[in-house]
Amino acid sequence: MSFRAKYVVDWASLILGSGLGLTLAIFIETSTRNDWVWPYALIISISRLCALVGAYLALVGLVLVSRISWIEKGVGHDRLVLWHRKLGPYSLFLIGFHVLLVALGYAGNDGVRIGGELWTMTWNYDWMLAAVVGFIFFVTAGVTSYKRVRSKMSYETWWTIHVYTYIAIAFSYMHQVLTGPIFAGHPLNKAYWEGLYIVAGFTIVYWRIAIPVFRSFRHDLRVYEVKDEGSNIVSIVMRGHQLDRLNAQGGQFFSWRFLTKGQWFVAHPYSLSASPTPEEMRITVKDLGDASGGVRHLEPGTKVYFEGPFGTFTASKATKGLGHVVLVGGGVGITPLRALMEEFDESVEVDVLFRAAKKENLVLAKELDELAASRGARVHYLIGTRKDHPMNARHILKYVPSFQYSDVYVCGPTPLVEAVRSAALAAGIPKERFHAEAFEFHAE
Repeated sequence: MSFRAKYVVDWASLILGSGLGLTLAIFIETSTRNDWVWPYALIISISRLCALVGAYLALVGLVLVSRISWIEKGVGHDRLVLWHRKLGPYSLFLIGFHVLLVALGYAGNDGVRIGGELWTMTWNYDWMLAAVVGFIFFVTAGVTSYKRVRSKMSYETWWTIHVYTYIAIAFSYMHQVLTGPIFAGHPLNKAYWEGLYIVAGFTIVYWRIAIPVFRSFRHDLRVYEVKDEGSNIVSIVMRGHQLDRLNAQGGQFFSWRFLTKGQWFVAHPYSLSASPTPEEMRITVKDLGDASGGVRHLEPGTKVYFEGPFGTFTASKATKGLGHVVLVGGGVGITPLRALMEEFDESVEVDVLFRAAKKENLVLAKELDELAASRGARVHYLIGTRKDHPMNARHILKYVPSFQYSDVYVCGPTPLVEAVRSAALAAGIPKERFHAEAFEFHAE
């Protein structure tokens, strides 16, 4: 981890840890001895603690993926998403325990069944119905975050369901501040909790809406050309104004939304497949059976709304003075690596390992050969099954004898990324010289 990344992580940990400490403090401050003496009072107190911490972690999870640029540059988008995914289950379980325990505690006090108590609470407590709807949305988003479930749905469906997370958190807010004893009659506690929601809401609106809208209008990016690359893959060339002000680099990705029928509603993450210029950017997209197949029908002049650039999968992350990089790509995952080839200084020695099941799947092979010839790089086409090319250290060393003395960049399906990661570890390559990007939304 770089010094900048450590600095960002340390500050973020301090801020988030302080917030969690304050959250626990307001719970303790409002508790009394009676809350912990009687069995059902104890259950209700634990349920409130679960709700408070679960809601705090949910807000943190949203902020982690709010695309704050200085955090993205320091830590990396993949790492932030990983933290978001690891944090999500804790928030979901805590809020789930709150629902079960509060129903159990009140049912015990009232001497009724849990189901009846839930029904009474839902319809008789202020904003409880909205909170129940929000909880259902939250559970739905949580369940669809698991890889097995994600793998059975399209990206559009998954993305739409996850928008419900924002609705879930918003729906539960009024229930918390109006009926929660932690906030009722405690103006400072209420002000703190309101402040958390305001900060989280402002962060999301500013970085996910205001900045992208401003940049999209300022740079006026539009589709210029759609080029068929074969094997259900197309390259989309987009042109705009002063694109160099975005400071994008080859290997990074944007979230793209093409403002035309069938494409405007959902934003898709696609990596740049060529080094960007002040007037032009290009992506290369494979038809995966969802809205990605519709991009081949985009008309020149179509307005493009975008967020980004994101990711630290860039040439600038290579170890200075090492002088050799190995780029490993699988399938359409070769596209950001093709962009990276243009970014390295000519003094850097480059080896490219391109694995594909069939020869016709070697997307952008002509461009790779031309780039290799112009800068003296070597491209190794590994055509066949995983058994033919297991991508372990011994196999990679056949093509790149200096593998262990290189920076390694890999992009492709998760099995390929993990195989090369293991190979790098076996070859003694330090973690800071291994750079990966999983080229699938189903990846962990």
